[in-house]
Amino acid sequence: MRNLLTERAEAEADRLQGLLDLEDWQVFYVDSTLKHDFPAMMADYENLRNAKVANSSMYIAVQDKWMDQIDATYRKIFTEEQWTAYLKQGAAKAQKARAKRKAKAEGKK
Repeated sequence: MRNLLTERAEAEADRLQGLLDLEDWQVFYVDSTLKHDFPAMMADYENLRNAKVANSSMYIAVQDKWMDQIDATYRKIFTEEQWTAYLKQGAAKAQKARAKRKAKAEGKK
């Protein structure tokens, strides 16, 4: 599992480098972030599995939490232009969907 997560993190860092024309130091931080956060997210999933949680919304909430964390880190790493391009590539839509799920879970409309 660790190798798959490492490969996924590296592939995503490479994808973002090409998409956003990231500097080498930015690629390093993206790669480091993902190599930490992907395994941490999987550990949270494992904790839910071990607790025999069957509610899929709990797993989605874990994923949303970590994707919010990743986006918050990206916001610190990327320039304004890179952040705007990242949002235009689908991140803004994903953020809105996460916010909508969170509001629904909290009982808001």
